[in-house]
Amino acid sequence: MKKVSKRKTTKKTATRYIFVVGGVMSGVGKGIASSSIATLLQARGHRVTAMKIDPYINVDAGTMNPTEHGEVFVLKDGLETDQDMGNYERFLNIDLPAINYMTTGSVYQSVIQKERNLDYKGKNVEVVPDIPLEVIRRIKKAGEEANADVVQVEVGGTVGEYQNVLFLEAVRMMKTEEPGNVAVVMVSYLPVPGSIGEMKTKPTQTAVRMLNSAGVFADMIICRSPIGVDMKRKEKISKFCNVKLENVISGPDVDSIYDIPQHYEKENLPAQLSELLGLSTKKKTDLKEWSKFVKRSKSQIDPVKIAVVGKYFSSGDFVLSDVYLSVLEAIKFSSYKLGLKPEISYLSSLDFEDKKQLKKLKEYDGILVPGGFGKTGVEGKLNVIEYARKNKIPYFGICYGMQLAVLEFARNVAKIKDVSTEEIDAKADNLIIGIMPEQIENVADKKMGGTMRLGEYPAELRSGSVAAKAYRSREIVERHRHRYEVNPDFIEELEEKGLHFSGKSPDGRLMEIAELPTSEHPFFVGVQFHPELTARPLDPHPIFTSFIKASYES
Repeated sequence: MKKVSKRKTTKKTATRYIFVVGGVMSGVGKGIASSSIATLLQARGHRVTAMKIDPYINVDAGTMNPTEHGEVFVLKDGLETDQDMGNYERFLNIDLPAINYMTTGSVYQSVIQKERNLDYKGKNVEVVPDIPLEVIRRIKKAGEEANADVVQVEVGGTVGEYQNVLFLEAVRMMKTEEPGNVAVVMVSYLPVPGSIGEMKTKPTQTAVRMLNSAGVFADMIICRSPIGVDMKRKEKISKFCNVKLENVISGPDVDSIYDIPQHYEKENLPAQLSELLGLSTKKKTDLKEWSKFVKRSKSQIDPVKIAVVGKYFSSGDFVLSDVYLSVLEAIKFSSYKLGLKPEISYLSSLDFEDKKQLKKLKEYDGILVPGGFGKTGVEGKLNVIEYARKNKIPYFGICYGMQLAVLEFARNVAKIKDVSTEEIDAKADNLIIGIMPEQIENVADKKMGGTMRLGEYPAELRSGSVAAKAYRSREIVERHRHRYEVNPDFIEELEEKGLHFSGKSPDGRLMEIAELPTSEHPFFVGVQFHPELTARPLDPHPIFTSFIKASYES
């Protein structure tokens, strides 16, 4: 009888979990630290996915004011998230699903819905343990869906905040359940007070004790500071925070966030984390392509000057560039690809409501108007768009920037009387931009959260158009976030006057791209979607690259 050999099956090793928590103060780069750690482990051959926990009651980030919270980043499946999700996607060069983002509100919402559906089979539902258990369920599901070796989880905020307690409880429970598979990294700030001139470790020691009081102990501490952390401070932190000396990592300010993975590699961070978690080293950290990108970003001397005209830049005496973070990064990536040095200016649209100020735009090679909402600053944006069109300055409009470009053309070229957008003046005779039919009920019922046209949708491009040449394709898929659309009743009239709608939804109903032919303008393109959301350091977005190229060459 012939012997049948048994097929060997490879058992998947246990998934590892890395939790990154903040100490002392927020805003010191916890998200970038998380992105960099994930990138380094990916570069060592591990399958990595990244998650963010935001301690807000908001169910998602979509209803948050951008001047308070920064950019809203939209995932491919439509979830509106914190801007750190964009950093994860850019650093890892992957698309992340909705399960990878949670807020306090979304967790509570899930638990309450399960209770209503009798999923708890009549038992008392309590904050502890049911909320932390829901957090753990989501974390493990994210790892399973990604088939990940490592799940990187950033816990928003800082230790000691009331909002963080339940998430830290989830960390404690996971580490108790799987002690060898869970690591905790604290990102803490070490100040150097000017009046003292010495780096102080006490705030970090205090933050570590706060973390310990929640039953969670740091395995590694990344010391953020204006300058590098010397050995004396490392020894102090190691001794008083109960962390191995080699796991105290210096994290000084650097020229670019993209320098950080290489810096952490020099600090031996990925090797130390791999040892902590018992991760078999599949290969040495391979940052070859990343290093090429970083080198390219620093070696450019030929400038291209881009004006980004938005309404959310100003907050008192401060400039909030994070509101348009993905747009600014997309400009950089395409500029570096073309061998150019981007010089980006943040201009408030309110300043251009006075047409005398428009002459300032002469010094720029290209003008970009990003997405936005509402009436504030709209007339200034329209003046900027008209100036760019008439003076042949390359123009790129995104979402609202596309809709306003259509409105400006309708007013000043097509000469349509009493024309406006429904978002600005719903009583105008000719609404060139109107609310999408499926959005009317949402607005009437004030169902505003998570109800826009969100996430990935396909579009078909007109052959020979500026857009088709940029993409080198007739079919594209891009991410959206809007309630309004170009009114189809005006398409024929606008096209007769020279505005081309070169991208449309497959059914031909929605106008996704508007442009002027190159015979009329070096580059005048508006897109209804948000291409900046899929621009990556190692894979710049083609429409941005086309805009930067035209800006430099015109």
